[in-house]
Amino acid sequence: MEMIIFTGIPASGKSSFYKELFFNSHLRISMDLLNTRNKENRLLQYCFETQSRMVIDNTNVTRESRKKYIESAKQNQYEIIGYFFDSSVPDCLERNRNRKDTINEIGIKAKYKELQKPTFEEGFDKIFTVKIVNNTFEISPYEI
Repeated sequence: MEMIIFTGIPASGKSSFYKELFFNSHLRISMDLLNTRNKENRLLQYCFETQSRMVIDNTNVTRESRKKYIESAKQNQYEIIGYFFDSSVPDCLERNRNRKDTINEIGIKAKYKELQKPTFEEGFDKIFTVKIVNNTFEISPYEI
């Protein structure tokens, strides 16, 4: 089974990427949808119990925020795949202006300041980079 963990600042395309690539194959675990850590933990446990493939669709900008997912996935013998959304603040601010549910500009900039790029040392089995070029997702091998 596999757990996919997205890492990226708000408005970097994570949820759109999920809908385009994983909607029909992976359960989406997102604090935007679940609103509480309790609900998130219950859904994570359900996914492990049923051996479901899942995507963690949160910003996950720090090593610490990714740690609990990686530890749980390892304990449940899941492959852990990371997708790093390589976006600039100006691009995210522009995309944010075109969203239905906009995010405070300060929030986008704050998450960018916190951003710690994922590393294999954290426990990822694979990591990819995602960029949006001409409104299309481009996936490439991850380079640290």
